[in-house]
Amino acid sequence: MTTLSLASVLAEPARRRPDRIAVVEGAERTSYADLWRQARCFATALTGQGVRPGVRVALLAPNVTDFVRAYYGIIAAGGVVVPVPTLLNAEEAGYLLRHSGAELLLHHAATAGVAEAAAATVGIATHDVAGFGDGAEPLPSYVTRRPEDPAVIFYTSGTTGRPKGAVLTHLNLVLNATVNAVDANPLLAEDVVMGCLPLFHTFGQSVSMNTTFRVGATLVLQPRFDPIEALRIMVAERATIFFGVPTMYIHLLEAAGDAPALPALRDCVSGGASLPVAVLERFEELFATRIFEGYGLSETSPSATVNQRVYGARPGTVGHPLWGVEVEIADPDVQDRVVLLGTEETGEVVVRGHNVFAGYLDDPAASAAVLVDGWFRTGDLGVKDSDGFVSIVDRLKDLVIRGGYNVYPREVEETLARHPSVAQVAVIGVPDPVHGEEVCAVVVPTSADAIDAEDLRDWARERLGRHKYPRLVELVAELPLGPSHKVLKRELRARFTPATQR
Repeated sequence: MTTLSLASVLAEPARRRPDRIAVVEGAERTSYADLWRQARCFATALTGQGVRPGVRVALLAPNVTDFVRAYYGIIAAGGVVVPVPTLLNAEEAGYLLRHSGAELLLHHAATAGVAEAAAATVGIATHDVAGFGDGAEPLPSYVTRRPEDPAVIFYTSGTTGRPKGAVLTHLNLVLNATVNAVDANPLLAEDVVMGCLPLFHTFGQSVSMNTTFRVGATLVLQPRFDPIEALRIMVAERATIFFGVPTMYIHLLEAAGDAPALPALRDCVSGGASLPVAVLERFEELFATRIFEGYGLSETSPSATVNQRVYGARPGTVGHPLWGVEVEIADPDVQDRVVLLGTEETGEVVVRGHNVFAGYLDDPAASAAVLVDGWFRTGDLGVKDSDGFVSIVDRLKDLVIRGGYNVYPREVEETLARHPSVAQVAVIGVPDPVHGEEVCAVVVPTSADAIDAEDLRDWARERLGRHKYPRLVELVAELPLGPSHKVLKRELRARFTPATQR
């Protein structure tokens, strides 16, 4: 029988580089040998709580070392991790516990209130991760698992209804960490990675944490992202790698002006949402580094494509597929099969390879709708050029159709982001009785009086087609963000859609 466990991602560097620092959290520094021993103590304690291979264990904690210990402890015990976002309320967390069938909830002290209330609604036990496993003898090694066995269940953001549980296997996650660490833009064992991305999210967990451990590098944790403090930590810890979502890059740029020093970053990777080219250019110039933008989803473990040195980086694109992964463009109007389109044709992005998930938990209909002909239908619109670079045009559901013409919000956002007084922007479609939908730009200005909405509209009209420029411009203090720091466009649509049109 072929076996494979995600636990090996921590077990191997503990064997090869036992004294290397694995995790830094404030003044706490934990070596690989100690972290792996602590994870196996967690595993022993979990088996004492009845956790057996395949049992689902929920984990609700911020970016702290105890998250890492608990995560690998669950995996080492043969359990399945169900990460719970820290920004959820008790009702939302309770839904995840109930739907996943979690039999136990491990939580951090900072999330105790939500954890206890959520666990009570489904009648399961909850334990504080601090001290859990103390005094237990470490499990000799991790429990045997097969490559196709579930390792983690990630819950999608629920933009079109209740969140769905994406089941990721040991094979999915081990290979995604491996190809990110070794093939895409290789990490070095001597690297220091800044871990601002939430570990409960697939990007932070798989690309930041697992990829770092795959090569035995050091992960520096920040429990809650703060750009000023993040810059200080990166300088102090001599960080060489930064993984982030676009809003993080924007906030780091804003904070850089007041920072006494900037970190010497070799590489940065952006994902989770489209990074405006203007932001990429400003960041690369100020920090004297290179940003490699990538693309993926929870259902693809998450990485599917990324700009890579071997192909060269091309701003505005998400690069080439990872090793062992295929990414193509399909006809979005044909749903019962995958009909691939040619280069330079816009269509739905489809993915196949070792990174594609096993399906949605207990939802065969939803799984069948997206797993077609061996491909995963992403629901994203994209295009591939003649050099093989993939560009994400937009989400299918975010497409604005004004007067019968397609308007891709990202194109409008890219243009507006170049205005010197625009700090952040999100473009949405709102109902319009004449044109069907109208283009609406929701803008965070660089300062309260930095820009006038009418002036910005006129500026955009000079740079965009007649059907593309935003007739509606709304100025706001901030954009609503989800647990993974993505802009919640559904909230913007609800806020700026006239009451008579809802």
